[in-house]
Amino acid sequence: MITIEEIKALREETGLSIMECRKALDKAGGDKDKAIALLKKRGVEIAAKKGNRTLGAGVVVAYIHAGETIGVILEFLCETDFVAKNPEFKLVARDIAMHIAAMNPADTTMLLEQPFIKDAGQKIGDLINNTVQKFGERTEVGHFVRFSI
Repeated sequence: MITIEEIKALREETGLSIMECRKALDKAGGDKDKAIALLKKRGVEIAAKKGNRTLGAGVVVAYIHAGETIGVILEFLCETDFVAKNPEFKLVARDIAMHIAAMNPADTTMLLEQPFIKDAGQKIGDLINNTVQKFGERTEVGHFVRFSI
């Protein structure tokens, strides 16, 4: 039997809904690591299904690194302004901008394959797939520019 504490712990770690976390833990027989792997796989499937939707909203975030010698401007796209205005969506955009400042990817393809600086166990592509799963909308990185002195 899966406990509420296990579900809450998985939810806190992934940021996904309680129901998604419960289903994953049930399928994984209570094994947290297997549940996380199932959630990642599910995130990829959901993102693929939403791949043809129109991106009509999003946010532009700016990140200036300490010392003010590196800066990033990032366009992070979604389908509706309802999601674009969500503070958690904006936080993901800011985290990606910070990652770009630190890792200096050459393009979006390289960015998506890089391990996320805040959690080396997941790639930026996984972070975006989790965002799609969480908000139920197609989400992707539009353009980004990194400046450095």
